This record gives sequence, C-alpha cells and structure tokens, in this order.
Amino acid sequence: MSFVCTLAAGDTFTVTSAASAGGSGAAVLATVDHFYDSTGTGSAWTKVTQAAASTVVNNGTAGHDCSVFTISEAELPAGHTHVKVASTSTGAVVAILHDLKVQRAPENLPALV
Repeated sequence: MSFVCTLAAGDTFTVTSAASAGGSGAAVLATVDHFYDSTGTGSAWTKVTQAAASTVVNNGTAGHDCSVFTISEAELPAGHTHVKVASTSTGAVVAILHDLKVQRAPENLPALV
C-alpha cells in the first residue's frame, strides 16, 4: 500500500500497524527507509533516504509539501493486517491499494479482451 501525504506547512506522518481494524496490538512500524518528496502537482519527485523509521517528515520548506512512500505486506509484524498513517498536524493522507494479498483462482479473474 502506498501513502500520499500532503500539508503545505510541513508535517510529520507516523506509521503504525495492528492486528485488527480496531487497533489490537498496535505498534509503530519502523521500516520506512526512503520516500519521495515533491513540490506539488506536476513537479519533479526527489528520493529522500533515511535510517529505517516509523515517521516521514514532510518539511514544507521550499514548497516541498507532498511525500509518498510504500509499505509492503512483508514489512508487517506477524499477525498484523492493518496499517495506519497519522498526521501530527492537519495533513491529509491518501492510501493507494495495490497488489492482491490473496491471489484468486484464474477462472475468477476478469477476461481482458
């Protein structure tokens, strides 16, 4: 799952995982070692590397107000099935789902003609 985080004034976004939607066994997920930063719509993206952490800092300086990072299923602790990204301020977070966790049988997949 990829997360797009925005706030023009800058923000810190914290990643946690849990065993249920209700937050059972919630723990910070310190696996983010890089993310991509941009100055907004239509701008170039810059890769930012960091020591593995549970936070992404979108500093809001020089117009950098959008960050994107991905959390894969392999990064989750055993038994954790849910991921949450929270803003420490008023930033917006959009989750983009990709890759099926459970593969379906080929006969259940749509035929692309």
